[in-house]
Amino acid sequence: MVVGTSGYAAPDYIQTGHLTAKSDVWSFGVVLYEILTGRRSLERNRPKMEQKLLEWVKQYPVDSKRFGLIMDPRLGKQYSLAAARKVAKLADHCLLKNAKDRPMMSQVVKSLKEIIQASDEESDKSFEENEDDSVGSDKKPDHMGPSESSKRRMAHLAKLSEHVGGISRRKFMVMQRAKVP
Repeated sequence: MVVGTSGYAAPDYIQTGHLTAKSDVWSFGVVLYEILTGRRSLERNRPKMEQKLLEWVKQYPVDSKRFGLIMDPRLGKQYSLAAARKVAKLADHCLLKNAKDRPMMSQVVKSLKEIIQASDEESDKSFEENEDDSVGSDKKPDHMGPSESSKRRMAHLAKLSEHVGGISRRKFMVMQRAKVP
């Protein structure tokens, strides 16, 4: 018998009733999209085409110009769109229908760390460039990089994925951190 929270169950688990580490990877892919969008996996109070998170995000492919429309508006565009695209691509990889094609959680952790590091370096470089441009002027830099909140979310996400305990524990902790301003 299949049990669990609707919207997080991997197709292979639904089909066989057997949980595997790759089932958790699927669920983590859903959580990644929840963090990017600020939405839950299933929201019945939304229009029919937007109720199921994974069906909704498919309408906004990672490499399309429309991708930015899925981003959580509460982030106030204080994030790297390039990093968000990389996280979405990682989520897509976690959400492959065939469990054997999904990455191991250790690979997901490694990818998240690389995305965070690249995003931090991009932010630092952007800040330094803006700082150089404003030397001798009273003007504040126009671009300060991703907000501290989004950096904390990404760092916490990397830490969570290192501990592959129960998916419900990870979801709880990710959602708790996502509430931090």
